[in-house]
Amino acid sequence: MHFVDAWTSLPPYDSLLLLLPPLLVLVTAVLPGRVVARAASLAIGALMLVVPELGPAALRLAWAAVWGAVALLSASGGEAERRDEPRPGTLESGVVGLLLASVLFAILVVALGREDLPAQATRRGSLGLLLMAAGLAHLMLRRDALRATTSFAALGLGLQWIERAAREAALEGSGAPEGAVPLATAIVVMLAARAAAVRQRDAGSAWVSHAHDLHD
Repeated sequence: MHFVDAWTSLPPYDSLLLLLPPLLVLVTAVLPGRVVARAASLAIGALMLVVPELGPAALRLAWAAVWGAVALLSASGGEAERRDEPRPGTLESGVVGLLLASVLFAILVVALGREDLPAQATRRGSLGLLLMAAGLAHLMLRRDALRATTSFAALGLGLQWIERAAREAALEGSGAPEGAVPLATAIVVMLAARAAAVRQRDAGSAWVSHAHDLHD
């Protein structure tokens, strides 16, 4: 009940602001198209600016910039046409991805709920776990390598929320410097975009399955 109370104690509007980013990541995992990914990334970036619980204004600006970069990268190319028929394992891999993310999230939330943490730390920790589960599901469901930038940004943002929860429980002055997580996430996002660009150049498509068409 402590876990439930941590969320029900918030006004509905505040709860919605916190839950919208993972919900938008899940929407982009289910719906195809880079237009959807771009719109969701811009919306998440805007939400970062109005969620004070995430941290200082500078930290929220950094995350807004990360998601703005993800939106720009999502717009850097059109949705590639599939050159082949859908592979037999596509549906199965998507179901496995959703089940894996759901089970992982459930196990970690149960573990978090057993801890006697303050309500704010509980919300931050559970929100971080939800974002990381959504990022994992997105990574397994979307087969366009460029869309992995959204996955890694969601994983990084989830890690930021968990870091904020840990910082609240740790001694003052301990932990990583402010801005370390968005900086690391930005680097990973750029590396993922670079890998997608190389795949597009060498395979003619950013679709992951098209890499199997390459020959030595």
